[in-house]
Amino acid sequence: MTGSVSTVASGLVGLAGTGGAAALGLAMLRRPRPYLPGSHALLDPRRRDPLGAALRRGYGSASIPVQVGPDGRAQVRGRPLGRVVLRPLLDRARRRGGRVHHGPTPPFGLVLELPAGVPVRDLLGLLHEEVSPHAGLVTRCVSGRVVPGAVTVLVSGGPEVREVLAADPGRHLFADGTFDDVGRDDAPAALVPMVSEHWSWRFGWDGEEPIPAEERYLLHDLVRQAHADGRRVRLFGVPRRTRRIRAACWAELATAGVDLIGDIDLAGLARYLRTARRPRRPVVAAEAP
Repeated sequence: MTGSVSTVASGLVGLAGTGGAAALGLAMLRRPRPYLPGSHALLDPRRRDPLGAALRRGYGSASIPVQVGPDGRAQVRGRPLGRVVLRPLLDRARRRGGRVHHGPTPPFGLVLELPAGVPVRDLLGLLHEEVSPHAGLVTRCVSGRVVPGAVTVLVSGGPEVREVLAADPGRHLFADGTFDDVGRDDAPAALVPMVSEHWSWRFGWDGEEPIPAEERYLLHDLVRQAHADGRRVRLFGVPRRTRRIRAACWAELATAGVDLIGDIDLAGLARYLRTARRPRRPVVAAEAP
């Protein structure tokens, strides 16, 4: 009888130990990681906490679609933009002394994607109302001079966004442009500090075979021109196939010097960026075909 009791007790201790180890493993997985250079999270607006997983993995920028709700306020799938995204992000920066991540990191880039077919001027006015109360924490532009903050809020929505924002000499919003904005006098880097494009807009490579020489040259040349114009480059939307193929695409983007690689596969991209030896300058010389 005593032996049976001892056996049961030992089993319970073993189960407790297993549970404790599992809990410890889960805690380690959820522990915030250091800042992850080159990362951009394509957030899922359906999630209760869209930003949570990206911030825990150290992502330095993110994008999310916004809408206009029935109450005339900016929303993320029916929930207030301020409550779901802006306030959690800015409160985090406030607690950390003016930075979203610890250490000397650049401002966190938050790209708000406007829906098609809405009055851009009205929606930009709503976004300004959301952002301006946090003037001490967001990047702003005063008479053409950019004053960095903990978070830089960019708006993606085409040329009309740029035109509306250009008329505001003391704004807290910036335009997220495209490669077509590079070199334009009406789209200075102080107004359009970043150019962003979906991979399929200009490229047809699917990651299965080596990238064609023409496409590699085009990629390197576009990034070089944007950098020479004082802008960061964000590319997203690589082929949604196996992670091996996506990793091949990510490697080409990194080699070309793309500043921010965007993907919805937050875990896979984070693992790639942390383990791959990402070159600071292009390693493969992109010669004209």
